[in-house]
Amino acid sequence: MARITKSEYESLAAFRYSLRQFLHFSEEAAQSVGLAPQQHQALLSIKGFPGRDKITIKELAEQLQIRHQSAVGLADRLMMQGYLVREQSLTDRRQVYVTLSSKGLAILEQLSAAHKEELRRMLPELQQLVKQLSTTVK
Repeated sequence: MARITKSEYESLAAFRYSLRQFLHFSEEAAQSVGLAPQQHQALLSIKGFPGRDKITIKELAEQLQIRHQSAVGLADRLMMQGYLVREQSLTDRRQVYVTLSSKGLAILEQLSAAHKEELRRMLPELQQLVKQLSTTVK
């Protein structure tokens, strides 16, 4: 295994710092509209789930890398706040999906627009860091 150079450490540290800056931005943006960061992540995971706009609690737990019972509580809180609705599966009555309500979609659109703008602002720096890392990390 090749030794890691000082320059590589600096690039890795700068990349991690940029990621943390974006995550901090995201946390503050969620809190500014009255959501906990994990609630925002849940809304985004549901709307952004591949191929559909609804998700099971099991899938939500996997997307957020949390335990099933934590996902149940998170979904319950979002439903009580009016951001999610439950849907029973038409093919399997035991299967329940959660999907965004119109209120949930509106808040997610607001947050996503702000996140896209922040990513556009950060893009040149991130591209440079990825380029540096891709040439040094092998």
